This record gives sequence, structure tokens and C-alpha cells, in this order.
Amino acid sequence: MLKISILDTPNYRRLMVEGKLIGPWASELASVWREAATELNGRELVVDVKGLTVITEDGENVLLELMKEGARFRSSGVFTKQVLKRLARKIRRNVQEEKK
Repeated sequence: MLKISILDTPNYRRLMVEGKLIGPWASELASVWREAATELNGRELVVDVKGLTVITEDGENVLLELMKEGARFRSSGVFTKQVLKRLARKIRRNVQEEKK
């Protein structure tokens, strides 16, 4: 199960993602993120992944796609921080390889 809640403030819109980021729910996160990004009105969009308990390869692929599109993330705990760090390194490696 995946739960995506939206918290709006004057300065930012936060997508709070909780549960299991797997299969079809991963693509749902991408869809919700894109929709939320269209209605920012100058605010920052942050994806809060502190509540994730499982991230499959499909989930990682969506997070990687969102990173490439400029998504900002908020996390805590070893699990989500490590996943985000690994994905960020992957992006940096790809950028460096493209420059060669």
C-alpha cells in the first residue's frame, strides 16, 4: 500500500509518501508529482520519503526520474537516505560519462 498526502504552505508544497513504493504505485507517485508541479505558483516542491518502508527497482526508477527532473527530497533514517544517495551517485556518474 502507498499513501501520498499533499501539504500546502505559502512557501512549499510537500508530497508525503508513506508505505511501499512498488510496481504500479511507483508510476502513481510520478503522476502525482507532475500534477503537483503544475500548480506551484512559485513555491518549492518537496517529496518527503521518510515514511517509505519498501522501495523496489520500479520505485527506484521513478525516484531517479524525479531526481533528473529536479525533484527535491526530504528523508530520514538509514534506508531512505542510502537509496537517495545511491541514486544521486548514479546521476553524477551518468553526467560525467556524457561529458567524456
